[in-house]
Amino acid sequence: MSDDFISVYGPVTSWRYGKSLGIDLIGPVSTCSFNCAYCQLGEIQVRTAQRQVFVPTEKVLEDLQAFAPWDVDVITFSGNGEPTLALNLEEAIVAVEQLTRKSIVVLTNATLLGDLEVRQALSKADRVAAKFDAVFPADLQRIDRPVFGINWQSIWAGLQELRQDYTGILEIQTMLLSQWSEEQQAEYIRLMNLLRPDAIQLNTPTRPKPVTPHLETRGNHSEAASRPYEVRVLKQVPFEVLEKIAARIQAETHIPVRFTPTRSHVSR
Repeated sequence: MSDDFISVYGPVTSWRYGKSLGIDLIGPVSTCSFNCAYCQLGEIQVRTAQRQVFVPTEKVLEDLQAFAPWDVDVITFSGNGEPTLALNLEEAIVAVEQLTRKSIVVLTNATLLGDLEVRQALSKADRVAAKFDAVFPADLQRIDRPVFGINWQSIWAGLQELRQDYTGILEIQTMLLSQWSEEQQAEYIRLMNLLRPDAIQLNTPTRPKPVTPHLETRGNHSEAASRPYEVRVLKQVPFEVLEKIAARIQAETHIPVRFTPTRSHVSR
């Protein structure tokens, strides 16, 4: 890990959580068990499902001092890859909460939720937002592109185990790259009725995908003026389509559904 790497970034303005300070337990080389087609980090540099310590907890606490008194709404564990790959996730969550006394959010792609130690780590967070993009197994390979050994069934089983264990707020984050068919919408509603998360977030790619990896993409990097690197702007599902799908899901599950404002509706 390079000496100039800073594990804390932001604050980031989030349409979901307000003003958020980011914690990166992964380090300067993007590392994940997915290589999502829409990833704001670009193509993932190291693709693995093996957990290890990338950034020591002491380094995070040291980096946090520069951001005191942490005038933010939440502190979010996300960063340059999948945070549950960090073996020190539980230790870091506890230490950061004790230091800052802020609400802790963890964003996860849900690939490691079958691991009891991962679920124990997540139990220390106030809120977990778990990715669930693939309504059907074939969608997983097309959208999320997991590493070998991870499949739709293991992800779904892990989500169900987390739902049984976790006492905090569980949200499901789902990225729509195109308008869902009637079959996809009906199956998603069936699955959410089985899982019963506390909330659902429907997303579409509002952040561009960098052509080459850049650590700056951990945070907000939608404005062209602030980007010193080349990106690909991804196609979005229209606001009206997201609004219609969200209304149907909420009506048929009675689970609160929020959806990302698209580029043409950023003020809404």
